[in-house]
Amino acid sequence: MLKTKDIIDEKNKLLRQVSKEVEFPLTDKDRKTIDEIIEYLTNSQIPELAEKYNLRPGMGMAAIQLGIKKRYFVVVHEYEEGKFKNYVLINPKIISNSEEMIYVEDGEGCLSINRETIGITPRYARVTMEAYDMDGNKIKVRGREELAIAFQHELDHLNGILFIDKIDKKDPFKNKDKMRAI
Repeated sequence: MLKTKDIIDEKNKLLRQVSKEVEFPLTDKDRKTIDEIIEYLTNSQIPELAEKYNLRPGMGMAAIQLGIKKRYFVVVHEYEEGKFKNYVLINPKIISNSEEMIYVEDGEGCLSINRETIGITPRYARVTMEAYDMDGNKIKVRGREELAIAFQHELDHLNGILFIDKIDKKDPFKNKDKMRAI
């Protein structure tokens, strides 16, 4: 079972590297890692289990956060209390996005950043991703609001970018009035 301590911290230079395309078929090791990520993210969003296993809550995780330099990520979205939908996106890319920009009102978080951060991270309100599923089939997934933010956040990880990089250092709340808070 994955533990919070297995997730690498922002000080680790691996997080700044661009992950490599995944070749199919997936290795058994990658399949096992994906299953473990799904289990971690699901349990971390259920307060009793998060406390029991000492898990930091999160809805997304990229392979690179476990030190695996491959282009895949998992998002476990709680769309209704206690109901989750799993998204496994391999070799993902954004193929379309809204013009509308949004940000997380309380600030984005990241399992690899273990400190308080101040500022807003501009994100598209809606994105359509193209990727592959675990069996190598091409898929298209649309995300809105928090799901769109999670997709963009995890895709950034695959490109060596952390959400804090998108916060304006001189003006952490820059253009706040031009975006919608969620």
